[in-house]
Amino acid sequence: MLRRLSSAALTLVLVSMAVAAALPFLLMALTSLRTTRTFTLSFDFAAYHLENYASLFSTHEFFQRLVTTIVVVLIACVLNVGTATLAAFGFAKKPFPGSTALFWGIIASMMVPIQATLIPLYTIMRDLGLLNTYIGLALPLVGGFGVFLMKQFATGIPDELIDAARIDGAPDRTVFLRIAVPLMQPAIIALLIFTFLAAWNDFLWPLVSITKPDMATITYAIATLSGRSSTNYGLLTAAATISFLGPFLAYVLFQRRFVEGIALSGSKA
Repeated sequence: MLRRLSSAALTLVLVSMAVAAALPFLLMALTSLRTTRTFTLSFDFAAYHLENYASLFSTHEFFQRLVTTIVVVLIACVLNVGTATLAAFGFAKKPFPGSTALFWGIIASMMVPIQATLIPLYTIMRDLGLLNTYIGLALPLVGGFGVFLMKQFATGIPDELIDAARIDGAPDRTVFLRIAVPLMQPAIIALLIFTFLAAWNDFLWPLVSITKPDMATITYAIATLSGRSSTNYGLLTAAATISFLGPFLAYVLFQRRFVEGIALSGSKA
């Protein structure tokens, strides 16, 4: 009897926490269906409509913002996962003189806040002619965290597998693509999701680097919807709802692999 009561109480607590976590998103979704200058909950369902969403795509060119964001996300994911996986395999399985110092230097770079690097980063991108380009928006998202995450997983790959492949005459490229990458798949998916979230939600770097309206990302476009004197919160929350759906769907689709990758990578630290 006591066990049943404890189980019921735990279920009630978990359900209450889930409802409390979902309420802000429900309020956001409902507000996006109204034309309102105040952020309040209304049960007047006659006032609900889809005009805010239609206005986003017809007047505010939100489709172009979505396309730009998706392209930047894809480039960032490919660059970050590709460089991190290659670097991690090199650090873990092909050490070279100074590799340990270089790895810890990469780790130390994670401690530098992005605000401290904005000016030199902007200068570098300007000199390279990469401002207002997809690659220029994606490059700053390639960082040391991916190398750290992937190395923790690459270290756990059995050396016997790699040695056996090399004895059979497999070159390093084959060892990496046929052995290391398949075994590192859970960590790769976890890094993909981390990179996707970082690229999708990035606001500071687009705010600093974008000078052409057609290169605006979702987060940058949402910020421009806020007026100085008044704001249509229905339009603003409609844009926020669309922005929320991307990461939400990505996490729902890859939740199991994401948790698996984090668990396995952490266990090899």
